[in-house]
Amino acid sequence: MVYKGKRVGTNNSSSNKKGKTENSCKATKVEEEKDVVRNDNSSTIMCQFTDPEGVPLGTCMYLPHNAGPLQLQLLVNKLLNNEEKLPYSFYVSDQELIVQLGAFLEKNKVSVEKVLKIVYQPRAIFRIRPVNRCSATIAGHEGKVITVAFSPDGRQLASGSGDKTVRLWDLTTQTPLYTCRGHKHHVLCMAWSPDSKHLVSGSEDGEILSWDTQTGKQLGMPFKGHKKWITSISWEPLHLSSPCRRFATSSKDGARFSRVYSPIQVNYHSSHDRTIKVWDTTQGKLIRELKGHAHWVNSLSLNTEYVLRTGAYDHTGKQYSSPEEMKEVALERYKKLKGNAPERLVSGSDDKTMFLWEPPNRKPVEQLMGHQEVVNHVYFSPDGQWIASASFDKSVKLWNGTTGNFVATFHGHVGCVYQLSWSADSRLLLSCSKDSTLKVWDIQKLNLKQDLPGHDDEVFAVDWSPDGEKVASGGNDRKLKLWM
Repeated sequence: MVYKGKRVGTNNSSSNKKGKTENSCKATKVEEEKDVVRNDNSSTIMCQFTDPEGVPLGTCMYLPHNAGPLQLQLLVNKLLNNEEKLPYSFYVSDQELIVQLGAFLEKNKVSVEKVLKIVYQPRAIFRIRPVNRCSATIAGHEGKVITVAFSPDGRQLASGSGDKTVRLWDLTTQTPLYTCRGHKHHVLCMAWSPDSKHLVSGSEDGEILSWDTQTGKQLGMPFKGHKKWITSISWEPLHLSSPCRRFATSSKDGARFSRVYSPIQVNYHSSHDRTIKVWDTTQGKLIRELKGHAHWVNSLSLNTEYVLRTGAYDHTGKQYSSPEEMKEVALERYKKLKGNAPERLVSGSDDKTMFLWEPPNRKPVEQLMGHQEVVNHVYFSPDGQWIASASFDKSVKLWNGTTGNFVATFHGHVGCVYQLSWSADSRLLLSCSKDSTLKVWDIQKLNLKQDLPGHDDEVFAVDWSPDGEKVASGGNDRKLKLWM
């Protein structure tokens, strides 16, 4: 229902009668300030601001059709009593509002029979520039490059290969810093400690090795216990333990993937038995099982995963003087992202579906359906607002990270999509594929931002540096590529 009026939030009897919507929400008067909402006698719409969790901000209010993101941003800052004007993004039905309200409603044919809900989401003040060219092709590995990962502080890059080695690279000279030898089979996965001081790698024979990233030397004896190949490694969060001491692993011998669940120190494992098992890491006890998938569970991601992986480091690359300082900063980053809402977990499966969970609830929030083939990788954006999924159906899909609602499908790859990586500002998404290309997707415009050919064969692994300056990729052509 469209409301007519000469003034925003006019509090006359006519407006009050029209304001009786299905949810009995009452319109409130908005201060008539030119820098908040300009009014040129245009039509008005009854709106309600909410945060991503659905918590209302103030009461309903009439907004004119010509109100755009800038005016909404000023209004939200005023309602939140922010002394410093913070940047926000706005969403209606999971679509970002980047034009005036009236134009948006007309283009997207959004019904206003009910109160229009506008979700406000704090956005990164910084902006990551999309990579658009290959800056270096680095040879050295004698086998396919299976995994790549930037250190949380952004100063080093690690790669694991079918040649049984882990390599640490100098990003300044783009040459090998250390070649770490010790594995007897293909290196399948790696994980940096959140303080960037250690790297752990797992191989096809189930063996796990730990490396000192300052010297490239192996630390201690191999960790043995798994009988089959290692599928995932996850460190205990820095805000729980600094310096970093413990990590969790999963293997094809039982569980397929794992993530550390930080608030109550539990671990998630997904498995061939179609369940997700939640373990208490302090006692080693099984707490609960999350059931719903009809086939193997391939991938898990937490909405706090990015800050857990990067610890105290952000896009600025700031360095710290002590483990205690790093722990404090890591905790602050974690709390800021998580807020008062429960952490969310997403799982992707061979059954072609995904589930969004809010542990400790055993029932999923939503089942995410749409892929036509196996879901290979799922990944929350750094701000927790989005979920991206990669599939063997050659597509990448975008979902609302709070509700699980479908947002968009990105078509462009002509081969299976293997892995995803987000830019630190959550505005860009990167994918790599069997078709030998990388692609950068624009989350705001929901389209292809940059096509990055260059590899001579399928690309298995990709990672975007925490400072946003570089992307690394590796694949079957045995080459490591850096993109800027």
